[in-house]
Amino acid sequence: MEQFSEFLISFIGLKDGIHRFDFKIDNKFFEGFDFLDFQNVEIQVDLVFEKKLTLLELNFSAKGKVTVPCDITTELFKLPIDTAFRLVVKFGSDENLNNDEILILPYGSYEIQVAQYIFEMIVLSVPLKKVHPGIADGTLKSEILEKLKDLQPQEKSLSDETDPRWDKLKDLL
Repeated sequence: MEQFSEFLISFIGLKDGIHRFDFKIDNKFFEGFDFLDFQNVEIQVDLVFEKKLTLLELNFSAKGKVTVPCDITTELFKLPIDTAFRLVVKFGSDENLNNDEILILPYGSYEIQVAQYIFEMIVLSVPLKKVHPGIADGTLKSEILEKLKDLQPQEKSLSDETDPRWDKLKDLL
């Protein structure tokens, strides 16, 4: 976790109120998680950290781009990232595993590691199906797209000739 030391926020010395942290996320960040699905990562994460008397409120927002392969054509394209996440940190002796938006730290804690939350926020903002924007507007020319068009089922109208086996069944009527 040494590569994530810049994402370790020591809140014990901070005064109550709002504090801001900025993080630049690149390929090296995702390599630390052994996540190699993204290429050319350029993301800016802004963290508004509000320290209150009994809890901490963290509001993450991320904007930028990642290069990913299209799920249809495997062509690389830049996918815009624009996401936000809110985390409330409370202190107590019980662990809370049921809620993703509330974290309970043990009494006496003095720092919080936010790298995992940033990683999850960015990865979960990527759609399940990544489609190159050129497919939707018809500007992408690809060998794979041409092959898919050739393999697409052709519509038959009812006026087309029928199967002779079915014609024999009609004679029964």
